[in-house]
Amino acid sequence: MKSAKFVALLLTTAASMTAHAQEARQIVVNAPGGVIDTDEARGLDRKAIDASGRPDLGRALEREIPGLTLGEANGNPWQATIGWRGFSASALQGAEQGLAVYLDGVRFNQPFGDVVLLDLVPDTVVVNAQVNDANPVLGRNALAGTLLLQTGDGVSLGGMTVQADGDTEGMVGGAVSYGEGSAESNVLVAFEARRDEGWRVASPSRLYRGFAKGIRKGDGWGVELSALGASTHLTGNGVSPVELLDAKYDAVFTRPDETHTRFLRLVAAPYIETGDTGRIELRAHWQHLNRRSANGDLADFGPCDADSTLLCVGEEDEGFEDRLLSGGQFVAADPDADEATVFNRGQERTHAFGATLQWLGEQQTDIGPRRIAVGGAWEHARTRFRATTELGELEDDRSVEALGLLLESEEGAIQPVDVISKVDDLAVFASVELPLVRNLSVEAGARWSHNRVKMDDQLGTALDGDHKFNRFNPSVEFDYVLGEGIQAVAGFSLTSRNPTPAELSCADPDAPCTLANFFIADPPLKQVKARNWHTGISGAGAALSWRLNAWRTDTHDDIRMIASEVRGRAYFANLGQTRRQGIEASLDWQRAGWRATAVYGFTDARFRTDFTMSSPSNPTADDEGEVDVERGDQLPSVPRHAVNLRLGREARNWSAGVTMRARSGQYLAGDDGNDNARTPAYAVFDIDAALNLAPGIRLVAQVRNLFDKRYATFGTFSEVDDIELAEAPGAEDPRAYAPGAPRRLTVSIRAQF
Repeated sequence: MKSAKFVALLLTTAASMTAHAQEARQIVVNAPGGVIDTDEARGLDRKAIDASGRPDLGRALEREIPGLTLGEANGNPWQATIGWRGFSASALQGAEQGLAVYLDGVRFNQPFGDVVLLDLVPDTVVVNAQVNDANPVLGRNALAGTLLLQTGDGVSLGGMTVQADGDTEGMVGGAVSYGEGSAESNVLVAFEARRDEGWRVASPSRLYRGFAKGIRKGDGWGVELSALGASTHLTGNGVSPVELLDAKYDAVFTRPDETHTRFLRLVAAPYIETGDTGRIELRAHWQHLNRRSANGDLADFGPCDADSTLLCVGEEDEGFEDRLLSGGQFVAADPDADEATVFNRGQERTHAFGATLQWLGEQQTDIGPRRIAVGGAWEHARTRFRATTELGELEDDRSVEALGLLLESEEGAIQPVDVISKVDDLAVFASVELPLVRNLSVEAGARWSHNRVKMDDQLGTALDGDHKFNRFNPSVEFDYVLGEGIQAVAGFSLTSRNPTPAELSCADPDAPCTLANFFIADPPLKQVKARNWHTGISGAGAALSWRLNAWRTDTHDDIRMIASEVRGRAYFANLGQTRRQGIEASLDWQRAGWRATAVYGFTDARFRTDFTMSSPSNPTADDEGEVDVERGDQLPSVPRHAVNLRLGREARNWSAGVTMRARSGQYLAGDDGNDNARTPAYAVFDIDAALNLAPGIRLVAQVRNLFDKRYATFGTFSEVDDIELAEAPGAEDPRAYAPGAPRRLTVSIRAQF
């Protein structure tokens, strides 16, 4: 059995390489399964990614993909959350993660919490992106679908390119890349540096990213080697109370909230051809991630009811009071201290490696191509996570100063953490595309996976745990060509997501965790399981292409983050069933240099199980800080309507365009019962223009948010009445928004040699 698993394991890493058999001499990386089930994917090319004057993957996806929205709960564009079909790919623990992301065929969701760190993606060398429907072959966490990213090489990005840019909000940066060689042997190197002072108070960010790739091909074989390195220091000061934003739109509530990340990834991808119609592809990777966080926030600390000389978390009359300690001694209460605060620090160090091996075969028949992919994948990740909580002091500018007193509590609600988690993932997959009759084909796939999460507490035994998850997920889809340029599809799939170490260790409401502290001894969580249906029709002509899709995803045992009664802390729980469904439509018209596009997404996401949840900051919560959620209530943080319109003109030496992004309001995070008002709907306009100054030299300018619209991309609640706001005296509205950026002019100049 072990040998069978090993053979199966070997059948997946070239899973990243997508190539027709006739194109076997060109490595095109995608994801497991080759080109099967990618015919209806929504794609972006290099031109679309680069349309803003500098490569910007997130904004390009938001502009081009129906229903996709960028949310900035962290208040930092480099930490944006990609929301699609009611799920997300996010840097935030606790978001409704449900998109698997691959970069050059290697899974990019980080093993510790399945988070997606867009600040590490090398935008300057990404030449293709596509969003696929849910497909189990594409691995764990592909509940809603998959985002596949592909970088260029020394041919597609040949020559030297130098770019410099800046904007009116203090962002400056530049990038340089050099590519050289032929299809048989080429090399690409690129580097980007960026400094962004941020438009909000005290919100600077720094990013450095480097990338290198080399390709060598021989007679019936080839190899691709690549390296990605990044160092980022981001400040994401999060949401602010609505009354504070009304008084001072760039204000932050409490700070700091900083994340410093260092990342290195190496990939080796050899392949050999097997006859004229197939190839075996291997893709092996190794990566190291070091992520440190520092966060200052308010805390539920105060003099103990039983002994007012000591400091406690919680209150006895609310049924929870826990005395604080530092160095084994009880912490004395300071009667003259301002509002109690904490300074949370965390460090995540992950080493991961794995391999995917697959065989791809293709044959042409009288009624269409027949394609087969068989493979397996294995990944191992080891993470050491440490976290501490220090007593803090609130300054006049609402920043938190750490006082050096490391805290823990007598009953364990607050404690230091030092734990090692190990994740092993083994999977076997197969996919096939078969023509049934002329113009009708079927695509089918399946993936079996075994996932193990083991945790080893370095400070004791409370966090020790060993969790195993096995799952078999199939899929089937029928494609029918109705006429020239017109195609219809219909399909069904099962997908799933395993609980991550961060979630498994923070699932006890009696021992909640901070966002910087995810490890407490907790009950196990179940896998999230999804049933997906989709159908659509599309057409393409000389000037007009169009598409209409309908989809539905029913999930069981959703893992959701729930606010604790202890401020600043939360826990994870499986909460029944949800249904997400919707419609996506797009139009693209081009003629004589003009182009007009319209994309629309409707997303209806609702709970299908009644439950009661803790949300103490919600003004409609009962005396216990709980709210009732009923079947039919809408999921928070999901806009129902998303519309993008664009009109552009491209001539020989210049181009110009105008874009509108519109989103309906969304219920606030923590308002799962839909008892409060949604965030306001908004429509934001952007304009851009480019001019060729000389051969190889191009000037680009873009104005985002042309009319300086104030809007919010995310909303939640805060305990605003516990702290005096100098800008908004007497503020008491608990709603807090993540404000959208104001008008911003970006100018970029690029030279290509």
